[in-house]
Amino acid sequence: MKTYSAPWSPLLKAVSGVATVICLAIVFMHPVWGGKIPLPVVVISEVMPLVLLAGCALFIVRGFVVTPDAILVKRLFWKTRLSRAGLQSAVFSPESTRGSVRTCGNGGLYSFTGWYWNLDLGKYRAFVTDHAKIVVLKYPETTIVLSPGDPEDFVKEVMASYAHPY
Repeated sequence: MKTYSAPWSPLLKAVSGVATVICLAIVFMHPVWGGKIPLPVVVISEVMPLVLLAGCALFIVRGFVVTPDAILVKRLFWKTRLSRAGLQSAVFSPESTRGSVRTCGNGGLYSFTGWYWNLDLGKYRAFVTDHAKIVVLKYPETTIVLSPGDPEDFVKEVMASYAHPY
């Protein structure tokens, strides 16, 4: 079992920092507005930004663990398990996510996670904190994109310690 970090890129730090400041500024602006504010406006201006921050923080990517039968994506309070059964390849490919479109997920508030699509990979699921460290895992039915701190070693570990069921 080997553990890899999930370092944040400068882009992720900037997007997360700016979005957090904006959300908190919206929440704390309410007292400045003064007067009686309708309940829907209070909910939108005070509750929703906090829900957004908390929801995105829950799905943060904190690291990766390679075990004999799985790759674990460490989240805030749990691990997402990616089985190694059927894994066809693991390749360090930092350019592979260029031109991607997010179909459902988070585009930079504490992580780049969810489901994406591009011409090269087709549909894929992402657990990314740094686009310069992209590793693409290919399965018969799906593609997974990760960003471990040491992508070359991660690929070697995943491919060397797994007995392919052919």
